[in-house]
Amino acid sequence: MFEGLKGKRILVTGASSGIGACIADLLGSYGAFVGVHYRNDKKGALGVVSKINKRGGKAEAFQGDLLLSSVGANLLKSFTDVFGGIDVLVNNAGGIYGPKHFLELDEESWDNTFTLNAKAPFFLAKEAFSVMKEQGGGKIINISSISAKYGGSPQTLHYGAAKAAVDSITVGLARAGAQYNILVNSVRGGFVDTPAHKKMGRVNLEDRIKLIPLKRAGQPIDIARMVLFLASEAGDYITGEIFTVAGGD
Repeated sequence: MFEGLKGKRILVTGASSGIGACIADLLGSYGAFVGVHYRNDKKGALGVVSKINKRGGKAEAFQGDLLLSSVGANLLKSFTDVFGGIDVLVNNAGGIYGPKHFLELDEESWDNTFTLNAKAPFFLAKEAFSVMKEQGGGKIINISSISAKYGGSPQTLHYGAAKAAVDSITVGLARAGAQYNILVNSVRGGFVDTPAHKKMGRVNLEDRIKLIPLKRAGQPIDIARMVLFLASEAGDYITGEIFTVAGGD
């Protein structure tokens, strides 16, 4: 089912660690040509690239700060210059700026969170859409969050709102892309065990995990496998959908 991924040109944003690194590595293991995007963690990105290349795959790292409006177009151009086109864009890069109670939330944290999680994915998708339209099709997979379903917590309301925007963008782009064979879907990840939680200052995660029906945190591979499914021929008749991978949450 996944053999058709061999030679497919796939750009994964935010792929130097965590979920993005796992997605890039898994796709690369099936022979995809992978662009590993990163912002600051060059070492992590090169590690992912090296792992893919050592297995006989093909990967290259691409740097860019997606908070800057010019980066999306430049990133897409850099990728297509190297690989000659793009078959799949995985909009994985995301994060929360200023996780604090919404009564104390500052405008800069709101703007940065929306830029990284909604604005940047849209404009990257826009650039990819243009290329895919000319080449006869492609796939865009947006990594969303269970926060869009619940509206986030009082400390992450702006993140939940941004991910809800991504889901809306997914549906709109899917409708626009259908006539060009451009398929667009979201993967709404649940509570996933990554270093991001500690960076946010979350110490006790057990209470959150107890709320998950499967009673365990997700792992990056859980999200990566859904992306693999959608990127492969198994996802060739699926568009405009939001897939929740959250242990029943």
